[in-house]
Amino acid sequence: MLSLDPLGPEWDCPLGSKDLEEEEGPWGGGSGLPPPGCFPGSWRHDVGLDCKGSPEGADAQAWTVHYYSLLQSCLQQAGLPETQDRSQVPRTGCPGAEVTLCILGSPSTFLSVLLEAGVQSPGNMLLCLSPAWLTKVPAPGQPGEAALLVSKAVSFHPGGLTFLDDFVPPRRATYFLAGMGLGPGWGREAAELARDLTCPTGASAELARLLEDRLLTRRLLAQQGDVAVPATLAFTYKPPALLRGGDASPGLRLVELNGKEGQETLVKEEVGAFLHSEALGDALQVAVKLSGWRWRGRQALRLYPRAEQGPVVDTVLALLEKLEEEESVLVEAVCPPARLPFPGSPPPGPDLALRICAVVCRTQGDRPLLSKVVCSVGRGDRPLRHQSSLPRTLEAALAQCGLAEASQVAIVRQRVKAAAEAALAAVLTLEAGLSAEQRGGRQVRIDFLGVDFALTVAGRALTPVALEVNGGLCLEACGALEGLWAAQHLGLAAEEAAAAPLVETMLRRSARCLMEGKQLLLLGAGGVSKKFVWEAARDYGLKIHLVESDPNHFASQLVQTFIHFDVTDHRRDEENARVLAELVRARSLQVDGCFSYWDDCLVLTALLCQELGLPCNPPAAMRLAKQKSRTQLHLLCRRGPPWPAPSLYAVPCCPLESEADVDRAVRHVPLPGVMKLEFGAGAVGVRLVKDASQCREHFSRIARDLQGEADHPGIGLGWGNAMLLMEFIEGTEHDVDLVLFGGRLLAAFVSDNGPTRLPGFTETAACMPTGLAPEQEAQLVQAAFRCCLGCGLLDGVFNVELKLTGAGPRLIEINPRMGGFYLRDWILELYGVDLLLAAAMVACGLRPALPAHPRARGHLVGVMCLVSQHLRALSSTASPETLQALHDQGLLRLNLLEEALVPGEYEEPYCSVACAGPSPAEARHRLLGLCQGLGIDGPHYPVAYFLSHFK
Repeated sequence: MLSLDPLGPEWDCPLGSKDLEEEEGPWGGGSGLPPPGCFPGSWRHDVGLDCKGSPEGADAQAWTVHYYSLLQSCLQQAGLPETQDRSQVPRTGCPGAEVTLCILGSPSTFLSVLLEAGVQSPGNMLLCLSPAWLTKVPAPGQPGEAALLVSKAVSFHPGGLTFLDDFVPPRRATYFLAGMGLGPGWGREAAELARDLTCPTGASAELARLLEDRLLTRRLLAQQGDVAVPATLAFTYKPPALLRGGDASPGLRLVELNGKEGQETLVKEEVGAFLHSEALGDALQVAVKLSGWRWRGRQALRLYPRAEQGPVVDTVLALLEKLEEEESVLVEAVCPPARLPFPGSPPPGPDLALRICAVVCRTQGDRPLLSKVVCSVGRGDRPLRHQSSLPRTLEAALAQCGLAEASQVAIVRQRVKAAAEAALAAVLTLEAGLSAEQRGGRQVRIDFLGVDFALTVAGRALTPVALEVNGGLCLEACGALEGLWAAQHLGLAAEEAAAAPLVETMLRRSARCLMEGKQLLLLGAGGVSKKFVWEAARDYGLKIHLVESDPNHFASQLVQTFIHFDVTDHRRDEENARVLAELVRARSLQVDGCFSYWDDCLVLTALLCQELGLPCNPPAAMRLAKQKSRTQLHLLCRRGPPWPAPSLYAVPCCPLESEADVDRAVRHVPLPGVMKLEFGAGAVGVRLVKDASQCREHFSRIARDLQGEADHPGIGLGWGNAMLLMEFIEGTEHDVDLVLFGGRLLAAFVSDNGPTRLPGFTETAACMPTGLAPEQEAQLVQAAFRCCLGCGLLDGVFNVELKLTGAGPRLIEINPRMGGFYLRDWILELYGVDLLLAAAMVACGLRPALPAHPRARGHLVGVMCLVSQHLRALSSTASPETLQALHDQGLLRLNLLEEALVPGEYEEPYCSVACAGPSPAEARHRLLGLCQGLGIDGPHYPVAYFLSHFK
């Protein structure tokens, strides 16, 4: 742990009290040097810890060696291999174009984060063992801010592999986290390195000073988070602005002092009233301590029986002499340990106390998420300290204290979760009200918090009482529980790592850092369903240059550059690509990438990227994926190794351009079959056909009704109205949204679709994440991945529609762009992964900063509303205004797909209405009740049936 101030001498206290050490750093002492010979081990010591160009003094070198030995000791105890020194051959890399997560702090504190990030983003998690390994350089165009460069670090990889690396040129950090807790080391250097960086930063000295003030955090938690805290009497000398005024907090009494002397009468009166107040409840003891940054971990805690007023007063008066401005003396109730089992008879053995340690992380949308709970168990007559007892799970700790009933344990866990998440929410609210200077920089955010609780009884209910907030100590306790021995003997799964949500946040903020200011050429603006693009682009700091056929498109006013250009005639795509390239050069646009999420523009985009020398898939691959029959027929021929070959997923089909083709197709494709537009989207014109006459009839109807773009804009008729007939495959339908980079699968998200209203195939319902068994989910992901590779799609975000049959997955079609409708929104909500940002990163030639194994934070179940079925409801009980109001209240999730309530024979869904829940059953139950109340459910649109696939 790092400190901003050197350790000072211990203060003296009156005799007659019980002395207990407070929380402290890992080493203690005030010499400024690490203790010698702490870590016996067999690792090599002749490693290159010196950083070229940044010589260290003897004291600094001693700390670097100390931290290196500590890291080796941690790895050794976890059963992981020793760090390999490869600093003699510097890593070159692509500085400024790669994710670089950097931590400066104690290896033991951050080991769980380092190992988890080594899995989630191999080689991009860097641990710096010395401030000399880092350099700040002024950032061009950003006055007062600096970029952080890493010249040397220990890099982390899957399997716990670590390497000591030099970087030439240095890597630019995209996320920086420095330990700002207590203990000897390089506190001042760490604080200076973290201040005013251009990259996202997870800690600062300024925020650490605020959170280390127990009085401030307790008032914050009690007032804004409604979290139970110990009854506290505080004597404060010239309190900070954040503590002045405001409403009184239950159980917290703040006494502002004008001076530190002559306070005997006031202190005696206040202490006497506090010790006799009902706020202390059943507490039999009180603790006296100092509060403030200087005193955290550097004092002895004094315990007194509640009845001994005199010693408490004497101790308070003695401590007042030590105070400086904005510091306090606290008298607080010692929460009596709960007698378990509860309620009932006394416990079977001596009284035991629980200290519950919770790590809670900031996730997508600045929402708190509890990621891990660990406990310590000890004597009930004295407070428990970190590192003084073995960490264990909540279930094991409660069972040791006599509470093993599953429902009671679940209640305690839920209360801890609610309190911990409320604590971080209160801290984030405080943070949001601070200026960049008060936070320590524009990019400084608190991304995780440790909260320590005592478990006591309040109002005849087991209640977690927040004792303090911290970062490193709780994280270290969780890491200890996640060690190799714990994983083997307690069955802890890798996905339960406390650091997983934190690493996901690091990656998400790194992606923003890499993309801020990037200039992107975008082809095709899309309709109302793509309105999110413009808000997201502004939020990410992207500069969009839009090419669009509609000169009056609303997005023309929301972009950096608007280029009106008719791109609807796709017979001229190659010519149009050359003309557009000249337009881009003529305007001197310095674009970093070019992409599209609009079906009609995908091939043109690939051709334009080729003209401009920008990253993209080959035009031939995009053409292959764009035409549905060519996709299937091409994959049917891909029978060679590696196995399983893409041909196993393809479905027999036949292209249709004339009535003669229809007659020939029915002889080759088994019926019943599915007829659809070759270049169609949104399931418009897709129909189940049972015999040759139905095939001819449907072909004639489409040839008559859907001849060109004007007949139904946005579904691909600019490519013509050719059709295909493919075999009808029985099975459940699923979407797989993939992120590929360099032919490697980075992420995949599987959703389930409900049964369609045959003979049409318009989507009715969906559920995410999938309810399939893991093996079936993996089969779908691999099928989608191999089909994309088989078509030559190596880079991008793709949406693949498949059916899962009794014989395995079968391909419906590949959409070589980001998934439409609600998919981007749902994936962002559940997984914190933005497919739009991932697509933009790939377009710029950057590997998307994605977690290797995204975990859903809940479940979403939704239904589609159709104008033909819901016109009355959409005009009354389920009007767009009503749906939007319910969305704003968090009662449903609305995705508007169309603007006009105009029914038609060939229609796309008007909107998607979804409900969230901790389980699919609860989300489904909420949605069904909502649809019944809004009039969406009915005899002709049976929502319960559409949701039946998700049971």
